[in-house]
Amino acid sequence: MLNKQGFDLWANDYDKTVQLSEESNTYPFAGYKKVLGTIFNEVMQTPGSNVLDIGFGTGILTQKLYENGHHMDGIDFSAKMIEIARKKMPAANLIEFDFAMGLPVEVKGQKYDYIISTYALHHLTDERKLEFIKDLLPLLKVGAKVFIGDISFQTRADLEECKQESIAYWDDDEYYFVADEFMHSLNGIVQCEYYSMSHCGGVFILSI
Repeated sequence: MLNKQGFDLWANDYDKTVQLSEESNTYPFAGYKKVLGTIFNEVMQTPGSNVLDIGFGTGILTQKLYENGHHMDGIDFSAKMIEIARKKMPAANLIEFDFAMGLPVEVKGQKYDYIISTYALHHLTDERKLEFIKDLLPLLKVGAKVFIGDISFQTRADLEECKQESIAYWDDDEYYFVADEFMHSLNGIVQCEYYSMSHCGGVFILSI
């Protein structure tokens, strides 16, 4: 798994790497455009909404929402990726912070129409993902939603099948979503739906 320095070094080539994987329909970014497009279309249902983007990277999705009049706060731990994103969104509130440590003080007490995260939360263990989701809930306005687009599988068997097919470049240091297990862990905490977008990617929609 890349650390902060690794993501800083990868920043300039990140978008190209994603594009190559997405176009060849291979792990880890197969379905990437469909994932981001789905979340974009959902957020666009509320004009001028307040949005928090967790792990926004180079700002591909964040920029599109910003350009369409949404008020963007973002958290990322890569100074280089923030530098790239800030050039695209000079008025966005982009915060350098490692979300593995929780949430920065700048967003605590804020209220959002949408919280989004794409291809970021797989860096958290399954247990930490659940804790992090709980931390997000107080930030939601009434009727607000959380959208998580990420490397994910419907079942553990689906994950193992993809792992064997991609064993030469599989990342054992990342913790991919298994929808059946993740949704079960959220029972009684938040409502959750899952929509598969490819053999290794999908979108979770969380609502209170």
